[in-house]
Amino acid sequence: MQTEIQSKTNTSAAKTNVSLLQRIAKIFLYLTLIIVAIVQVLPLIWLFLFSLKNNQEVFNSPPLSIPTDPKWDNYIRAWTEGNIGQYFFNSVFITASAVILTVLLASLVTFAITRMNWKLNKLVLGLFMVGLMIPVHSTLIPLFNFFININLMDHPLAIILTYTAFNLPITIMILLGFYYTLPRELEEAAIMDGCSIHRLFFRIVLPMTAPVVATTAIINMIYNWNEFVFVNTFISSDKYKTLTVGIQNFIGQYQTDWGAIGATLMISILPILIAFVILSNRIVEGITSGSVKG
Repeated sequence: MQTEIQSKTNTSAAKTNVSLLQRIAKIFLYLTLIIVAIVQVLPLIWLFLFSLKNNQEVFNSPPLSIPTDPKWDNYIRAWTEGNIGQYFFNSVFITASAVILTVLLASLVTFAITRMNWKLNKLVLGLFMVGLMIPVHSTLIPLFNFFININLMDHPLAIILTYTAFNLPITIMILLGFYYTLPRELEEAAIMDGCSIHRLFFRIVLPMTAPVVATTAIINMIYNWNEFVFVNTFISSDKYKTLTVGIQNFIGQYQTDWGAIGATLMISILPILIAFVILSNRIVEGITSGSVKG
């Protein structure tokens, strides 16, 4: 009897110790996540405060200090004098066009590779995956010469085609995992009912892949919106420049308007930040949905 009591006491003490360790681990995890969140948010706070300062405050006050006289007119000048409205429209147009084209082409390629039987499907997939290993900057000169030869320099189509080409490999790679998990029974039933291959893709398969399509669209949107090198290289006219390049308008030979630059940067990151916050669950859902079969 005494042995049983002692055994129960030891078991209870062990459970208490395990529970205590779990609580400590959970507290440590939450503290770590809070620190990471603060580190991630601090640059945004700094940029917002930066955008409300004049040049004197930018250089003479601490980085995270609240401006004594907030310069809200920096945003007005950025939108009017800096032609930010035109650059904003260009960013939206180029980003949306490239995302739609990339996702549609990647879905068609993935469907052909995973659902159709043909001899070269593995070779074609390998060629697309090689694109992941090509450094972006190594293609600038060949693309520059190519767009000059076909008269696409200083044209939005040059940027749209470039974004599409470079985003196709990663988009296909994300889609592959999801397509392999799709049940073939639905497709077989549709074909037996007389469904054509085109209707099978657009009416059945594409709607079923909505979560992962949303994921790839968000990833492409973030890359396209923030891209600088290609726009700076292939676009020279103000009417086609995007926000990332248009910021240079406030950099002068003798004086730079740092407050307006901060306001422009704040305007440029707000759309992508809002979209990411609203659709962040979609990213996780789309990535994890194709990771487990069954």
